[in-house]
Amino acid sequence: TYQDIRFYPDNFILQSQRNNYNHLYLYNLNGQLVRQLTDGEYEVTNFYGWNEKTGDLYYQSNEPSPLRRAIYHINKKGKKTRLTPETGTSDATFSKNLQNFVHTHSDIHTPPVITIENVKGKVHKTLVDNKALAEKLYQPGMPSKEFFQFTTSNGDVLNGWMVKPAENSESRTQNSKLPVIMYQYSGPGSQEVLDSWRTGFYGGTLWEAFLAQQGFIVVCVDGRGTGGRGAEFKNCTYLRLGLLEAEDQVETAKYLATLPYVDKNRIGIWGWSFGGYNTLMSMSSGEPVFKAGIAVAPPTYWKYYDSVYTERFMRTPQENGENYEKTSPINRAANLNGSLLLMHGMADDNVHVRNSMEYAEALVQADKQFDMFYYTNRNHSIYGGNTRYHIFTKMLNFWNDKLK
Repeated sequence: TYQDIRFYPDNFILQSQRNNYNHLYLYNLNGQLVRQLTDGEYEVTNFYGWNEKTGDLYYQSNEPSPLRRAIYHINKKGKKTRLTPETGTSDATFSKNLQNFVHTHSDIHTPPVITIENVKGKVHKTLVDNKALAEKLYQPGMPSKEFFQFTTSNGDVLNGWMVKPAENSESRTQNSKLPVIMYQYSGPGSQEVLDSWRTGFYGGTLWEAFLAQQGFIVVCVDGRGTGGRGAEFKNCTYLRLGLLEAEDQVETAKYLATLPYVDKNRIGIWGWSFGGYNTLMSMSSGEPVFKAGIAVAPPTYWKYYDSVYTERFMRTPQENGENYEKTSPINRAANLNGSLLLMHGMADDNVHVRNSMEYAEALVQADKQFDMFYYTNRNHSIYGGNTRYHIFTKMLNFWNDKLK
């Protein structure tokens, strides 16, 4: 695929995944390839600019790790320099002459620090240090967040993060095995497992820490179809959206069940939007690994979702009808295992509420008991007034009831 073409007086630069990883290629205006500007088993994740006169190139990539991002400079001789040595995630906004940039850096333990720097490594000014927030959040006794990897039964290595209750917390000292809440999004090209500060639309760092303080282990794993690891890993779900993603969440639950501090009989899963869809797919995979799950605003049949998204990954029902049926939780309703809480905004302009209504009817006809809650006049984000507090309180009450 081609994307983000940047034109210059005598050349243009485009990004392409032609060799599996997203890289930068320099062409002349006759369409002839001059040279490949970046290369390796990593992805260019942002292109900041190229000086046509000097040949200086500036970009962001995940060369350190699929979990991390750094800013790089390559000169006309091909010499590469890493401009941001910090571990974690660095983003930049460059000046027009490409000599200075606003640098935003964070990691899983550090809220964003924003500085103005030049490309020689000099920090001109710190705009935001967030020191007070960091000190407040990471006092002794706060839950810890850490990365992990595991290998699935088919040989795929998956990345994840885990938030555990503090070592000296009541839940850790009184219980040898703890319940787990698996959060995931799993949508095409997405990435939840990143070494960056994440406030999160669906909860984020503070929500995860709060759940850990309540005695839950919180886990997130990016399965097949997610981004940052090359086109083959991302595109393997093409035409069968939801099948491999669900397999990998089931594999995650099986892996967690082997850990000495996890209660394998108290593993839950939840997600919002595509994450809600994958929750339903995972809970109805035929393997009873989840005791409970929460699906918020989930698509349940790709025929009910907008064509500009669906047909990009599934093509049309006329071309791929069999997989439209295989990837619908509605057709898996009889296989649902575990307690389910289904929630949706009745004014959802992204995932139409029909998705949840049709799925609910399928569960009724399959004689599956479940809980359901609709939010009046709320869109896909389900917010406004007291709504966000209400929905997260409802989720917490559900977890306490089903997993404690």
